[in-house]
Amino acid sequence: MAGKTLTPLGIAVLALLNEGPMHPYEMYQLLMSRKEDRIVKVRPGSLYHAVDRLVENDLVREVGTEREGNRPERTTYEVTDSGRDALAARISEIVAEPIPEYPQFVLALSEIHNIDAVHAVSCVRRRIRHKLTEDAELAVIESAVTARAVPSIFYVGLRFMRAMIAGEIAWLEKFVDDIETGRIPWLTEDMASEMAARRAGHTSNNGGDLCKPK
Repeated sequence: MAGKTLTPLGIAVLALLNEGPMHPYEMYQLLMSRKEDRIVKVRPGSLYHAVDRLVENDLVREVGTEREGNRPERTTYEVTDSGRDALAARISEIVAEPIPEYPQFVLALSEIHNIDAVHAVSCVRRRIRHKLTEDAELAVIESAVTARAVPSIFYVGLRFMRAMIAGEIAWLEKFVDDIETGRIPWLTEDMASEMAARRAGHTSNNGGDLCKPK
């Protein structure tokens, strides 16, 4: 399996096993305790499937099984040298080469003129409240790992998330202010009619084909 074919969950699994051998249930517990479900979609079933795929591609291997009481037998895995290489390659690629992620929020912002201005402001303020709550939760996590003297390199992703949230909140607050003060004029019926007329004229000038050069 080439590094670029690793799924986000595959990356998370390889990163965990790079810390040491463990079984899938332990991986799941660690991901949840570290709140990594905020950055990668993880379910017990999908985690086991991801491990199976990594085994098939020789990126991880079984190292033993164990059983506690009447619980089902658990298989422990470790990362292979090929797995470490694939993990490093994929991380390097993602960090170095931006790829289109097609965020739905940006799409909604691009089309926000299709709703009433008052309602738009209400929706944006609601999002700001959600983001403030999210940042407060991340702040608690950051305080906890700092108190445990966890090296900061292990939670740079968390710090990046908080920085992104802070930037989004600042932008949204400015956006609301621009709407309410009129610095961003909202779409009116007259503006919509004018735009429709321009489109009609453009279509007519191009013989009905928007892709045809004048």
